[in-house]
Amino acid sequence: MAPRANWKGFLRLSLVTCPVALYPATSDTEKVSFNQINRKTGHRIKYLKVDAETGDEVTSEDIVKGYKVDTDTYIEVTKDELDDIALDSTHTIEIDEFVPKADIDNRYLIRPYYLVPDGKVGHDAYAVIRETIRSMDKVAIGRVVLTNREHIIALEPLESGLMGTLLRYPYEVRSEKEYFDDIQDVKLTKDMLDLAKHIVEKKSGAFEPELFEDHYETALIDLINKKRSGMPITAKVAPKTGGNVINLMDALKKSLASEKEAAPAAKVAKETAKETAKGKRPKKRVEGQREMLLPIAGKGGGTAKTATREATKDTSKKADKPVRAKKAG
Repeated sequence: MAPRANWKGFLRLSLVTCPVALYPATSDTEKVSFNQINRKTGHRIKYLKVDAETGDEVTSEDIVKGYKVDTDTYIEVTKDELDDIALDSTHTIEIDEFVPKADIDNRYLIRPYYLVPDGKVGHDAYAVIRETIRSMDKVAIGRVVLTNREHIIALEPLESGLMGTLLRYPYEVRSEKEYFDDIQDVKLTKDMLDLAKHIVEKKSGAFEPELFEDHYETALIDLINKKRSGMPITAKVAPKTGGNVINLMDALKKSLASEKEAAPAAKVAKETAKETAKGKRPKKRVEGQREMLLPIAGKGGGTAKTATREATKDTSKKADKPVRAKKAG
């Protein structure tokens, strides 16, 4: 299924304009998620919109936006009033300026998007804007409206397309001074810094995100698969801590020694992971760890709910304790 654009409109640099679509560059949909259910019935929890005072349910057409000015006082703002103050950037990303990428503080970065031509027309104008940004070795700064709010967006070339990164406004970024003022100014010896540098050198490598593993997600999937199969769940023993570090120099020396011992095994593990990643067949999109979940085998092409019930019945017989079937929805 083709991804759905978050926004469609026009990209404009002075008098050069082209139709474009904005797509999110990241996704959380492949992560394991949970529903809240009633422990007694196994039914899903449903939330209703109710009046805080009367407790009566309120229909969608009777719900409006309100800005709180006092405990019980709100200024009502209608959709028409919000539409009246809509900005030009609602339908157009206007490039205002070009800045060096190094000038953008990382604290201002929110999330990345892909900006692509929308339709068969405008590819020439899109290419002109993209290659102009690339040749100047700068980032284009523009404005875009998403979910009725205007955002600053930084555009930069990414292969044959453009990547746009939403930026925060200054009032959204907290000053570091209120957090760093109490940090003590300590003096470190050259020997300490040299040992620390050696540790860094032992742990240095290339940035290879394809080798990253979400260990918590893997543990979640393992837990779900075990419960589905009726296997007993044993509590994990809490890891032992090393206690308080008394001598920083000794800690650095021990750290360096342990890194030297672990380096060969870590290198082999990394090379194995690389080979495994290379051997996988390329897919049209990157799948998440959800693929590791055991499939649910239903009877006669039954619904997901039926399959879940049947799987629960079969596995409950194997479990040490009886497992009560719970509906998924």
